[in-house]
Amino acid sequence: MDSETQNVKNSFVPTVISQDGGESAGGRPALFFDRDGIANISPGPGYVMSVADFHVRPEFVDAVGVATEKGWPCLIVSNQRGVGKGLVPPEELAAMHEVLRETLAARGLALLDILAYVGLDPDHPDCKPHPGLLRKAAAQHNLDLLRSWMIGDRERDVQTGINAGVAVTVRVDDDGTDAPPEAALATAGTYRLKRLAELPGLLGRCL
Repeated sequence: MDSETQNVKNSFVPTVISQDGGESAGGRPALFFDRDGIANISPGPGYVMSVADFHVRPEFVDAVGVATEKGWPCLIVSNQRGVGKGLVPPEELAAMHEVLRETLAARGLALLDILAYVGLDPDHPDCKPHPGLLRKAAAQHNLDLLRSWMIGDRERDVQTGINAGVAVTVRVDDDGTDAPPEAALATAGTYRLKRLAELPGLLGRCL
């Protein structure tokens, strides 16, 4: 296991980073969400440094609720370079994800998995927009990437989904802050939403 690979266990599901990948061989489709800006309020150009600064977005919880009602598992896939830079202790990252799980559990919801790449190598297969994290999740959980969705607030997330071969990609301009959206450029995403609050409705119509 190299310095860019961690496997942090807890009482729910693992937060894992892996060197290897794996193509889906069928199975059920899933929703893959970026973390910062989607599951929690974006920290802006930096990192969420502590659990005290980790604020789960209620619109994300609502989206997971809709997906769960439709029978779709939900996962987080995220680059967390702050860990690799030594700015965010791995224990703090695990604590943030525990808060996320507890917030969902209060609504009777759960994530299938949380996967994060914490290294600094942009060419690593698990570093988004490379598709390694999605392929790893597909192999571990028998997921069908060709019928899955990727949802994020950056064009990098859209490209991750495209590189993984998912069916649908969603770009959300609203990251939970007052900052303007990432450039007013066209997106390659299947859908583009101005606000995360629109996502539960989209999922209700399309899943």
